[in-house]
Amino acid sequence: MARYSNKVQKIVYGGDYNPEQWPEEIWEEDMRLLKEANVDILTLNVFSWATLQPSEEEYNFSKLDKIMKMVKENGFQVCLATSTGAHPAWMAKKYPDILRTEFNGMERKFGGRHNSCPNSPTYEKYSVRLAAKIAERYKDYDNIVAWHISNEFGGECYCENCEKAFRVWLKKKYKTIENLNYAWNTAFWGHTFYEWDEIVLPNLLSEHFEQNRSQFQGITVDYKRFNSESILKCYQREYEVLKSITPDIPITTNLMGFYKELDYKMWAKYMDVVSWDNYPSNQDTPAQIAMSHDLMRGVGGGKPFLLMEQTPSATNWQPYNALKRPGVMRLWSYQAVAHGSDSVMFFQMRRTIGACEKLHGAIIDHAGTNETRVFREVKELGEELKTLGDQTLGSVTEAEAAVYFDWDNWWAIECSAGPSCDLKYKDEIYNYYQALYHLNVPLDIVGPEDDLSKYKLLIAPVLYMTKTGYDEKIRTFVENGGTFVTTFFSGIADEHDLIIIGGYPGRLRDILGIWVEECDALPPQAENHFTYQGKQYPARLICDISHSEGAETLSVYEEDFYAQMPVITKNQFGKGHAYYIATRSSEEFYQHFLGNVCKECGIEGLLAPQEGLEVAMRENENGRFLFLLNHTDRMLQTELPEAGRGLLESKEYAAGDMAEIPAKGVQIIKLEKGQG
Repeated sequence: MARYSNKVQKIVYGGDYNPEQWPEEIWEEDMRLLKEANVDILTLNVFSWATLQPSEEEYNFSKLDKIMKMVKENGFQVCLATSTGAHPAWMAKKYPDILRTEFNGMERKFGGRHNSCPNSPTYEKYSVRLAAKIAERYKDYDNIVAWHISNEFGGECYCENCEKAFRVWLKKKYKTIENLNYAWNTAFWGHTFYEWDEIVLPNLLSEHFEQNRSQFQGITVDYKRFNSESILKCYQREYEVLKSITPDIPITTNLMGFYKELDYKMWAKYMDVVSWDNYPSNQDTPAQIAMSHDLMRGVGGGKPFLLMEQTPSATNWQPYNALKRPGVMRLWSYQAVAHGSDSVMFFQMRRTIGACEKLHGAIIDHAGTNETRVFREVKELGEELKTLGDQTLGSVTEAEAAVYFDWDNWWAIECSAGPSCDLKYKDEIYNYYQALYHLNVPLDIVGPEDDLSKYKLLIAPVLYMTKTGYDEKIRTFVENGGTFVTTFFSGIADEHDLIIIGGYPGRLRDILGIWVEECDALPPQAENHFTYQGKQYPARLICDISHSEGAETLSVYEEDFYAQMPVITKNQFGKGHAYYIATRSSEEFYQHFLGNVCKECGIEGLLAPQEGLEVAMRENENGRFLFLLNHTDRMLQTELPEAGRGLLESKEYAAGDMAEIPAKGVQIIKLEKGQG
C-alpha cells in the first residue's frame, strides 16, 4: 500500500513544539536536545493565530519564519499547522458573531479554545485567509511532510448563526416542510411546523430535559448531523485552499478516537491520512486503547493512520494524572504501530511554564535537561525506530471479522427516552470487541458504507437504527455465507428515528428468524440468568422477550415471568447464519460464545490466548509483522507458529520456538515470506 508521503522513510518520531512560548535563546538548546532524543518531526504553529495576525489587516510571520528556518537547518521534518484552533482576542471583540453559544443557551465570551462558531462568516473569512497566507509563504519548504488543519475540532454551538444555517440544511435535506414534519413525527405534542423559520435548535431551551435526553429524538439527531457537517465544512474550506497551493502535501487534522460529537466516518473521506490523539484514562484497559486505534484505522478504510499526539508521561486534565510507568510509553507507542500507525508522536516537546498544560508531560521537562527518566525512554525508543526503518510503513491489517459502528446510531440510542439510562452504545461495542481482542482475532471496525464481502463474521451490537438499505446489505452478506451477530434493542428505528412498525427487530426479522415482543430494562443490581453449553451466565441491563420464527433457541431465561423464553438464537439464512443475543452478559460469556462462532466461521486467532499478551499483525510488500505486546509486570513466553526474525532484537526464530516478551515489553517478529 502507498505511503501517505514519499518524503517519509521511517516511522516519524516527534510531535508538538511551541517555541513561540519561549524566548529565542532557548530554541537552539531545544534543537540540540530534540536531536539527541532522536526526534525527526515537529508539529509547528498549532496555536499561533494571535501572533500571526495581531489585527484585522496586519500579519506578522517574522517569528514563524525564524522557527521554520531553524528547524529546517537542524534537519527536522515538519507537520505544519494552520493555527486556526483558537481565534485572536481582537476578533472576538470586533466580531462577536464568532463566539459560540452553549447547550444551555449561555453566550460565550473570549477564552479557552474551540470557541469559534462553525457557521460564523467571520471565522470562515479569516481562517481561510490565514491558511492561504501560510501555505503561500512556506510552500517551497521541502521538509513539510503534512498539513495539520486547526487542532482537535470539536464541540457544538447553539447560536443564531447556527439556527439559521440549520434551517437551510433542513430545507436542502427535506425539500418540503411536509416531509420534515413526517420525518420528525411532529404530530406528537402538537409540534407541527408551518414555516421553516419556526424551527428552533434542540437544546435545554427547547426540546431537551437533560443534556443527553431529548423529547424529539429526530430533531436532536438531525442537529448532531448538522453540527458535525458544519464543523467539517470549516476543515474542508482550509483543505481546499491548502490543496490548491500545495497539491502534493497530504492534509490531516487530529481526531480523538471515540469522540461522540463528530461523525469521523464522514470526516475521514476528506482526509489524506487519518491522524488522532491517544489519551486514555487511567482506568482504560489495553483492549479499550486498541479499540480506539482500530476505530481510527477503520474510519480511514483500513489504511495506516498517524498517532499525532500522546503524552510521554502524564496528562494534565484527568482527575488523577498518573505517570506512565517505566516502559509503558514504549509499549503504548508500539501498540499504536501494531494497530496501524505509521508515526509515534507526542504532545509536547517542551513543557510550557503557565496555564493549564504546564503540568502536562513533555520530552524536555521544566528542568531543561537530558537527565530525566522520560527523556531517556524517549531517546531509547527513537533509536529503535531508526533501526526499524521503513519496514512496516504502509502495512495493513488483514481481518476476517468486523464490528459495525455508526455515529447516527450512537446519537439516537443515547438521546432516547428509554429503555435504560445505563445503555451506552460504546460499552456494548466494547463487550464484543474485547472478546475478539482476547482471542487474538484481528478485526476491522466498519461503518454503513463499507463493503462486507471480505468478511466471514459481522457483529453489530445494538443496531437500533437500521438505515434504509442496510438490512439488504446484511441480508446479502448472510445469504452468501457470512455469519451475522446482533443484540437486544436492534432493528427498532429507521434513519429518521421513526419506529419500524410490524414487530421488532423490524427489517432484520426474517434474517434473524425471531419476533421480539417486549423489552425489560433491569436496574443496575438486578440479574436474570441463562445457561450456555452447560455454564450459567448473567442476563443484565436489557432482556428482550422474543419468540422464534424459525430460529434455533440455544439458551433461555431462567427466572421471572419470561423464563424459558429465548436468550440466544441462531437462524440459518441462505448459506449463512444470524445470531441474536437478547441481553447483556459477562466478559466470560462473550469470549465463550464468540470463540465458538469464530470456529464455526473458520476464523483463527493469531496465537493461543494468554492473559496480558496482546497480539496483532500487519502486512505489506516487505512481509508480515507479528506484534507481541506484554501488558503485564512479568515475563511472558509464547510459541511461534512460523519461522521469523525479531526486528527489535535481531534474533532468528524457527517455527515452534518460544519468544520471550519482558514485562511491559514488545517483540516484532517479521515472519518468513510466502507463508500464511
